[in-house]
Amino acid sequence: MLRSLEIRDMLIIDRLDLVFQPGLNVLTGETGAGKSILLDSLGFVLGWRGRAELVRAGADQGEVVAEFDLPDGHPAHAILEDAGLPGGNELILRRINRSDGRKTAWINDRRVSGEVLRRLSETLLELHGQHDDRGLLDPKGHRDVLDLFAGTETLRVKTRKTWSHMTGARKSLKAAQIALEEAKAEEDFLRHAVAELDKLDPQPGEEAELDTRRRMMQNAEKVRADVSRAHAALGNGGAESAMSDAMRWLGDAAAETGDTLEAPVAALERAMNELADSIDGVERSLEALDFNPHELEELEERLFAIRGLARKYNVLPDELGAYAEDLRARLTALDAGEGDIAALTADLKEAEAAYDAAAEALTAARGKSAKKLDKAVMGELAPLKMERAVFTTSVARGEAGPDGRDAVEFVVATNPGAPSGSLAKIASGGELSRFLLALKVCLTDDVSGMTLIFDEIDRGVGGATADAVGRRLKALAEGGQVLVVTHSPQVAALGAHHWQVAKSVKNGQTLSRVVPLDDGERVDEVARMISGDTVTPEARAAAKALMG
Repeated sequence: MLRSLEIRDMLIIDRLDLVFQPGLNVLTGETGAGKSILLDSLGFVLGWRGRAELVRAGADQGEVVAEFDLPDGHPAHAILEDAGLPGGNELILRRINRSDGRKTAWINDRRVSGEVLRRLSETLLELHGQHDDRGLLDPKGHRDVLDLFAGTETLRVKTRKTWSHMTGARKSLKAAQIALEEAKAEEDFLRHAVAELDKLDPQPGEEAELDTRRRMMQNAEKVRADVSRAHAALGNGGAESAMSDAMRWLGDAAAETGDTLEAPVAALERAMNELADSIDGVERSLEALDFNPHELEELEERLFAIRGLARKYNVLPDELGAYAEDLRARLTALDAGEGDIAALTADLKEAEAAYDAAAEALTAARGKSAKKLDKAVMGELAPLKMERAVFTTSVARGEAGPDGRDAVEFVVATNPGAPSGSLAKIASGGELSRFLLALKVCLTDDVSGMTLIFDEIDRGVGGATADAVGRRLKALAEGGQVLVVTHSPQVAALGAHHWQVAKSVKNGQTLSRVVPLDDGERVDEVARMISGDTVTPEARAAAKALMG
């Protein structure tokens, strides 16, 4: 329950301290007096998104403090515990809005985010605005209203999960089918390319190795020719033959010349030994330079084949192997594609069956709850002077989606024998307000410990109908707390506590004030609501009659 509300420097409110009570609390005042500002300020401290500019002109910051009583077992306790905030039976919310737009919030003197405030506010207070009936005009929101009454959140969560799985399975199957069709379109290319690459089987680094060997073999041909000529010059018929002849001739001459040729002969012998070693080395080099000309041809053929495939498939020679693996994987996927499609099709059927089951369970729950809602609303319409109206919740098959495949619409007939139809076409403004009140009462019937605020819920009604609306609000407030912003004297007269909202000009500045009214002041305010600015004795008498 909302215990108190303190407002400082918000819009046209400079300072305001309100203490609310259990039961029916009514706020009245002229149009534009500041009643909406009061609700804006309350929404601000609860973290609701509203007006961007809230700070009163000339002030550095605006501040709102709201105090709530929390009985044991109130759902707000769980949120406080989850957020690591201090609990207890007293809850104090404080929020500041600085002139530069920055906002800061506290819960029980602990700094918090706006998101925590909003989560907490959902358990503390529910506001039904004067334009809520516009939502009733749009059937798109009717299903949510029915689900709120039916408590289908668990079923909706399950349906959303199965919908997500089903749509995911459809996407996977579609992607696999597209991939298979694309693969089939290039099947001939894949099989030819894989066969061609597998036959050649190029290895990483092979192209560079073959190129190096080719260059060596091409150079070896020229080198061998030079070495062969050197071998011919050194061997028989060359230096070796000449030195052998010289050795023989010197040997013959040594017999006649004594010791004079010993040294030259010894040197020549040494030279012939060195020459023999040189000839042996040259011969070994020639053997090493020997190669099969066909080997060069084969090497060049493979080198050119690798380079040709690289150009053909527009990849580097060293990447041919990896490219072949990629093509082979695509070919394998093509060969296995039909099996994958079958498996994915089976997965989709399973997902569709799960969604069908979840959606059907949701449909059944909605159908069952629709009858209960119809009965509950009809029970509320009678006290609201609409006992002849007929309210029906239509649940029909609609387009499938994450929240099921039900199209829900509230259908009404306002008079016996009159055709039924959608709220937008059948109900007047005053009737819409009463249908809305009846629905809100049904939806909040099992909500305890929550403050309900109705902003001009009695719009468009008067006389006995307004009195009926007031009495229903009074009954709703029994054992709880209801705040009503109203222009109806019949509703105001039934309030247990009454505040008047008024504007005044102080030092050239317009300010809004809210004051509690005693019994005598209440009579004057209700009389004003009846007669206008001039309160007549007849209006006072009528006000006293309304107030009982």
